[in-house]
Amino acid sequence: MDDYGLVLNAGSSSLKFCVFQRPANNHWRLEARGQIDGIGTSPRLVVKGEHGEKMADQDVPVGDGRGAVNALAAWLKSHYGGSRVVGVGHRVVHGGAKFTGPVILDKGVFAELQALIPLAPLHQPYNLAAIEAATERLPDCPQVCCFDTSFHRGAPAVSELVPLPADIRKGGVQRYGFHGISYEYIASVLPELAPEIANGRVIIAHLGSGASMCALKNGKSIDHTLGFTALDGLCMGTRPGSLDPGVVLHLFQGLKMTPKEVETILYKKSGLIGISGISNDMRDLLGKEDPNATLAIDYFIYQAAKQIGALTASLGGVDAIVFTAGIGENSPEIRRRICEASKWLGCSMDEKANAAKGPRISTPDSKVSLWVIPTNEELMIARHTANLLGLK
Repeated sequence: MDDYGLVLNAGSSSLKFCVFQRPANNHWRLEARGQIDGIGTSPRLVVKGEHGEKMADQDVPVGDGRGAVNALAAWLKSHYGGSRVVGVGHRVVHGGAKFTGPVILDKGVFAELQALIPLAPLHQPYNLAAIEAATERLPDCPQVCCFDTSFHRGAPAVSELVPLPADIRKGGVQRYGFHGISYEYIASVLPELAPEIANGRVIIAHLGSGASMCALKNGKSIDHTLGFTALDGLCMGTRPGSLDPGVVLHLFQGLKMTPKEVETILYKKSGLIGISGISNDMRDLLGKEDPNATLAIDYFIYQAAKQIGALTASLGGVDAIVFTAGIGENSPEIRRRICEASKWLGCSMDEKANAAKGPRISTPDSKVSLWVIPTNEELMIARHTANLLGLK
């Protein structure tokens, strides 16, 4: 293979990656996609080729994220030999207020990203650990950081405001918004896939284990459901979404919990798993007769419809709703129920199109058009990497 670009998305127990052939005219061709799952427990490397063919499925001796990067490097060397890595693009969850777009990594950038770890403790440490490991393995290869927060910068000031005293806000307390790489990708493909809504008022529902929504006007983010951290807005797999701050005070003052205990509850024990007591995975809850599973799904739908209403107010009306990410792309039932709860907006779903995953799933007379569009954060990161590094 010719020179290639690498995209890394590191989590607490997994390392996802994509290998792209060096682009011609900014067109990247996916060569391989894979992940190392079960880091720290039963790590396994699974890789598939461009057309889904299996390239690897094997146990790997990995104890942490650094080991995962080393295992990936060994696999890449065995498959791509003398091919050169021309750039590594990284998903970084938090870029704060400063980073309004992708940047080439240097020591100063890395130090600023480390300072943001308390704002994204579930993601940022693992993103940065992968960057360190990749830099050690490829010291002469440029590393590009792409931020989940950047797409939301430039939104109206009122949508970024946290209504606390000015001296606190000056320290960086504001609404940042997340999942921006996903939203940016959807906005980039709307002119081709759905040109009639590309410059309209669009709500994108990124529904997965992490879930949020974004209000677009003319392809730009003007409002979003995630705020200062990735805990706000929608009910998620293990996170509560919108929560009265008084509840957090009660955890500290009434129940005498430590900061670490509160963090664990908010990031790992709430949302779908907290309500159901069964699973954080919507696939496990759907179809179960357990009343707690039903309640968890009902709450997820309730919050989604509620936030659609709120974002419609931010937009001054809505022309389209786009579903994306794991649940949004793959669950016809969740899409149907959210649209049913949003009928007051003029949503009318085509059941056959919904079952077939669209892309358009609304009836011709629907006042709000409904869509299913798969996201591709890795491709968005690859494009940014190519642009920043001048890979044409």
